[in-house]
Amino acid sequence: MKKLIVLTIMAAVVLMYGNVMPAAAHCGSCGVGDDHAHAAKTADKMACGCDMSEASMHAHAKMNLMQMADHAGSFNTLLTAVKAAGLEETLQSAGPYTLFAPSDEAFAKLPKGELDKLLGDKDKLRALLTYHVHSGMVKSDEVMKAKSLSTVNGDKAMIHVGSSGVMIDNATVTMTDIECSNGVIHVIDKVILPKELTS
Repeated sequence: MKKLIVLTIMAAVVLMYGNVMPAAAHCGSCGVGDDHAHAAKTADKMACGCDMSEASMHAHAKMNLMQMADHAGSFNTLLTAVKAAGLEETLQSAGPYTLFAPSDEAFAKLPKGELDKLLGDKDKLRALLTYHVHSGMVKSDEVMKAKSLSTVNGDKAMIHVGSSGVMIDNATVTMTDIECSNGVIHVIDKVILPKELTS
């Protein structure tokens, strides 16, 4: 009975965020090496609407980072920013890359007018977006062991693991290990800023 209640709560969280999570994914509050059954595995369909069949999972793994973000349906602002910054080819290239992807809700937390300013300044926008990308594939178990991660921007993002889960700078990782053909996506609940945009 307790297990059913836990799974029900977890299912509600997954539906709230509306993101894609493959069968091997970990939630932000898992311990290192945990591989418990997530709510997404108990549903008939993933949050993107696809079924949970092996064929469907295999098809998802063939998508590159851009295709997966588009397919998930909850990264529309991120995709708009990537296109405005001219970084589409980078996220479609062989990689591999680790993308800490702010959801649409994360971008909505930016101060009013800030997103429009960024979209109008290509250099600052590229600096912001490349700060969310690590060159190389780093899955959740490795993220949790790290104190920081280098980014394509050149700055290092700080990693902290606490009672509330895994954090990169001031953002909480809400979903992990969304595997793509050229890397992996970890979903975060805030947009993180490189030093040049905070000074």
